[in-house]
Amino acid sequence: MKTPEIINRVANSALITIDLEDYYPNGTRVVFDIKDWLYESLVLREKEFRAFVEAHEWSAYQNKYVALCCTSDAIIPGWAYMLVRLRLSGTAKQVVVGDLEALETSLYQKIINDLDLSHCTNKPVIIKGCSNKPVPQNAYLFLIDKLQPTAKSILYGEACSSVPLYKKK
Repeated sequence: MKTPEIINRVANSALITIDLEDYYPNGTRVVFDIKDWLYESLVLREKEFRAFVEAHEWSAYQNKYVALCCTSDAIIPGWAYMLVRLRLSGTAKQVVVGDLEALETSLYQKIINDLDLSHCTNKPVIIKGCSNKPVPQNAYLFLIDKLQPTAKSILYGEACSSVPLYKKK
């Protein structure tokens, strides 16, 4: 008796898989906490703060992604973050105010905005879940926003066990 040929129906389908982990930008992420530049970690004194900014070794952030934050309960004026950002211009790859998740969200927002998804027009698309890299949840929302106007359908997960999210009417 002849064994029937095994056919990979997923590989032969029009299903397009998008794995956001494939777009993860390589590079070192750094949290820059300005609380150590504050008087008693709570008060920003302009003169001292500017002196710290002037004396700091900014080359340590060369080609790095930087998340600016203050982990104390201090109220930080907007100009302080802007001053630090100006010093990181031409050194850091990208700078945001917030934690590492805010940084990853910002990176993915640009990546997805620039992503050409024309090959997904009127096709079923599966967005792969479960990544080993820190892909932020917002990245999946950005991708849905970009796919919905053009994709025939959108699923989440793996081809063998996906969750349907959207089907064009």
